[in-house]
Amino acid sequence: MIIFLEGILEEKQPTRAVINAGGIGHEVIISLNTYEDLPNIGTKVRLQTHHHIREDAEILFGFSNNSERDFFVVLIGISGVGPSLAINILSGLPLLSLRAAIAAEDVKRLSSIKGIGKKTAERIIVELKDKIPALTVAQEKSKSASPENRMLNDAVLALVALGYKNSDAYTAVKRVLTESTTDSPVEEIVRLALGSI
Repeated sequence: MIIFLEGILEEKQPTRAVINAGGIGHEVIISLNTYEDLPNIGTKVRLQTHHHIREDAEILFGFSNNSERDFFVVLIGISGVGPSLAINILSGLPLLSLRAAIAAEDVKRLSSIKGIGKKTAERIIVELKDKIPALTVAQEKSKSASPENRMLNDAVLALVALGYKNSDAYTAVKRVLTESTTDSPVEEIVRLALGSI
């Protein structure tokens, strides 16, 4: 599997990019959000990727960050949402707005994305609403988020990955963080939070 691609950006369009890596031009399907993050043509670029293999084709999907790639993988795990629709969804709204719409169960906003009908929007919400960590703009956009916010986010993500609801994970981690110091390792925060869920 190809998990990232680094090379010279040879071509860019709103739906695709071509990256020259080791003398080979790789076509990468991208979202509008990733397109907006791309540097100028002729510049070095690194994209996180998802290598999608079908019987009749191999397709490389590229993302400017891990968060967008991880969300893409979650989306294609939903019945009725294939890779092309997942890219449309990621192109329709910024990732933070998409997460907020799912958390708020905003069917109308999700349905406004090209290719998403009411039933698909409802299915996405049902399957993802408890898996979407509540992230602030500062946490998503900036690496300068406070250590406590990063700790909170990392610990909540770990608990959600273990199968706990986002709301339960958030409450447990918040409780642990108010009772401990921010220099505790994430593993310790998760362990303590597990004891209080």
